[in-house]
Amino acid sequence: MPRATLADHLRLYADHHRHPLNQLTHKLAVPLIVFHIVAMLSWFSFGTYFVGTRFEMTPTLGHVAYVAAIGWYVTLDVRLAVLVALLIGLCFPVAAVTPRAVVIGIAIFAWLLQLTGHVVWEKRALATRTSWFQALISPMFYVASIVQTEARSVR
Repeated sequence: MPRATLADHLRLYADHHRHPLNQLTHKLAVPLIVFHIVAMLSWFSFGTYFVGTRFEMTPTLGHVAYVAAIGWYVTLDVRLAVLVALLIGLCFPVAAVTPRAVVIGIAIFAWLLQLTGHVVWEKRALATRTSWFQALISPMFYVASIVQTEARSVR
């Protein structure tokens, strides 16, 4: 079976997000969900390591997930992967100073907003029901729609 292309993933994602109000809810919910996932995964560290005598490094599960996701994005489209990497990368310093209770509140709000979009307006299950890759493709979809690439052509 051939590997799905970026266009395949974007087409499937767009198919589950046709209603304009559902699209609007996702434009707010997707960045918030990405942020809370980065923040929550960053709560799990692998310890602190010293590089040389001055530099301290604390890798987290968030960093591992970030590298894995960006690695997959690069296989789909290098330019979009770089843009998504920069935007998701901004979540790390913000997450580091955001209280856990706020992160949890953001998670609850974002998921309720996204589910509302599907239940009330789209009247269709989340795209992740078809493929779990759709959970990963959503940030790339919205970055693609901002830079007006393939995402617009599949709508």
